[in-house]
Amino acid sequence: QVQLVESGGGLVQAGGSLRLSCAASGRALSHNAMGWFRQAPGKEREFVATISWSGINTYYSDPATGRFTISRDNAKNTMYLQMNNLKPDDTAVYYCAASRSSESTSIVQALPANLYWGQGTRVTVSS
Repeated sequence: QVQLVESGGGLVQAGGSLRLSCAASGRALSHNAMGWFRQAPGKEREFVATISWSGINTYYSDPATGRFTISRDNAKNTMYLQMNNLKPDDTAVYYCAASRSSESTSIVQALPANLYWGQGTRVTVSS
């Protein structure tokens, strides 16, 4: 049973930074692509960023490009999302996800049922 636990969310002023973490347990996910999604109040869940199992390949949504950085430490079974220059529009619950398929390079087009999900961590950016 894989469990993903996010941490690092909170309240921050616009222009500030936060670093989210996603710790995996149950089994190693070093050969699984991982990523982040978010869901703002009243909106659908949207993709934020993904990282390949090796950490070499990354891909970001347009709003995240240039401000967010995804990374992973397979030795610690943990993934991170460094968020800089935060804006009020970044306010959302951020969810960690991992592919159920090994040797995967991205979760962008994965069906939700084919992903492991965390419970989410709330990020609030005040103006």
